[in-house]
Amino acid sequence: MVDQPMFHVVLECEGLHSSDGPQAAVDITEEFTHRPWQKNVSCTWDGHILRLEVDNDFDPKGLASRDEFSDVIVACVVDAEYSDLRVVSVTEAN
Repeated sequence: MVDQPMFHVVLECEGLHSSDGPQAAVDITEEFTHRPWQKNVSCTWDGHILRLEVDNDFDPKGLASRDEFSDVIVACVVDAEYSDLRVVSVTEAN
């Protein structure tokens, strides 16, 4: 049996209110614990950018993870639909 490749997906979101960022990182990390297909989840806030990093075996372009990140941001943050969300990188992880 051939092992599925793992992908390390890095996503970023700009445009959140600085007061929303720290709690959003906590809430999004918690929400992703209910998504077992996403592994090694890390969501951080640097004061300007909300960054999500995940590993999975199904998303070589990061688009599915971006959609999930978007859904969770909208659920956790007021006015988040006005933020800028992008795939920063997808690399094959071992």
